Amino acid sequence: MGNIYEFDSVIPLLYNDFYILKIDLPAHGKTQVLDDNKFYKIEETAKALVQFLDNVFNTLNISRCFLIGYSMGGRLGLYLTLNYPQYFSKVILESASPGLKSEIERLERQKKDGQIARKLERCNKNDFLTFLDNWYRQPVFGKIKNHPNFQEVIDIRYANNPKELAKSLIFMGTGSQPSLWEKLKDNQVSLLLLAGEYDDKFIEINREMLSLCNRCDFQVISLAGHNIHFENRVAFAGVVKDFF
Repeated sequence: MGNIYEFDSVIPLLYNDFYILKIDLPAHGKTQVLDDNKFYKIEETAKALVQFLDNVFNTLNISRCFLIGYSMGGRLGLYLTLNYPQYFSKVILESASPGLKSEIERLERQKKDGQIARKLERCNKNDFLTFLDNWYRQPVFGKIKNHPNFQEVIDIRYANNPKELAKSLIFMGTGSQPSLWEKLKDNQVSLLLLAGEYDDKFIEINREMLSLCNRCDFQVISLAGHNIHFENRVAFAGVVKDFF
């Protein structure tokens, strides 16, 4: 539910070391899907990003870049890493997963995602605020609601269109994503996995990924839940600088 402003709290700590490109994914921020709903899917989004990178690389006369993905962006980042490894020097995935392993799990998740999507489709502006308040009560987000700047998280997400977010959840949610577990052993890119110390679910997922993944490392970041770059931006920026 983020947009190009998602990393703005941490970017000032990185400006001296990197040129930074931020992208609104389909259904987020100002990016619009004007044709078929299939373009919300992870496979089509990845193709579009690769075409975009081709243009960027040609303009700047470079051949590869670093990549950071958070949560859903992390799932997309892993898909890009495994399917288009020639584009990336190193990759950081924050609170990400390779999807669900079995068809039964994916079908069950699609049902749950469908229920959430229907709530989003019915949201007016007040309803959307209530939805966001409830969303961040989930255990995966740890203590984020106690953060003094938590309203910034809400403001970024509130700028999105809930009906568009519903489409993203249906077509690019975890239930719709192809499982990437079997492909982890074939990874060719230096990869760093991050999870927050309060995010038990993704610590477990990332540890299992580490045991299966070639060229992979994993760090648990203190004083953070799911959204590490917001809750502990100094530690996050330090990890980015060290790894890249």
